[in-house]
Amino acid sequence: MSSLKVNGTWELVPRPQKQKPIQCKWLYKLKEGISPNDPIRYKARLVVKGFTQSEGIDYTEIFSPVVKFKTIRMMLVVVVQFNLELEQLDVKTTFLHGDLEEKIYMA
Repeated sequence: MSSLKVNGTWELVPRPQKQKPIQCKWLYKLKEGISPNDPIRYKARLVVKGFTQSEGIDYTEIFSPVVKFKTIRMMLVVVVQFNLELEQLDVKTTFLHGDLEEKIYMA
């Protein structure tokens, strides 16, 4: 929750009378460490219930970036073929797509 507030993910405002809010819910997960000595981490995600939206009313287009497994395999082949080094990056909190132009109300 503090991460969402610090990054200015949303702003708490009163709902306009004629605006239908999109429902959302929190998902909670316990993430165990690799070794038994690592502490259990508590993870939480706020997700929108997209199935409550109507096309043409609540949204006009959908975009979801997805990586195909073939693409990952191809990148690994290039790394091996040219004797390159491959590094992994773990991002704890990401906020995709920057600022929205539309106003979205969630309940």
